[in-house]
Amino acid sequence: MPVITSGSWELLIVAVLAYLLGSVPFGVVITRALGLGDLRAIGSGNTGATNVLRTGNKGAALATLLLDAGKGAVAVLVARAMLGEDAAQLAGFSAFIGHIFPVWSGFKGGKGVATFLGVLLALAWPLGLAVCATWLAVALIWRMSSLAALCAAASSTLWMIAFGHGQMMLLGMVLTLLVYWRHAANIKRIKDGTEPKIGK
Repeated sequence: MPVITSGSWELLIVAVLAYLLGSVPFGVVITRALGLGDLRAIGSGNTGATNVLRTGNKGAALATLLLDAGKGAVAVLVARAMLGEDAAQLAGFSAFIGHIFPVWSGFKGGKGVATFLGVLLALAWPLGLAVCATWLAVALIWRMSSLAALCAAASSTLWMIAFGHGQMMLLGMVLTLLVYWRHAANIKRIKDGTEPKIGK
């Protein structure tokens, strides 16, 4: 954990604002704006980029990916600029929680992978790039977005050690556990050999 230098009220305000930002369901907003239907009634019902891709609109999926990552990154960068590293990590965590439990969508959100990557990129971009590269490598080899997400999340704490970011270990482990929890159904399908490949 980073050294706590910000006041309790300051951190509370950061947590609330970052959560509200993370709660914005960009996948739902984009699919509705483009007339692609209600995303929560498509495919897995998830609000993330992978499910947006199931609409057949790659541009919408890319926009969702970038915006979901962006809201995590923006929360971290603004909190760091205004207060410090303690606020930055709290903001990243709160934005992630907002994404998976969004108040604007009845607390039913995405699985948090894009937001997780955005948070890591903003906290330490070399670390974030390494985790993104892990996701890409697994996705290219096995063609499964969920498996790539699980491997990338699991690798994050190892990359933190490699890059000397021990103060981020607790955050990394908590977010990884949440990613795995949100992917429980995917893990079962991977084990059963029924998990769909990217593009299917």
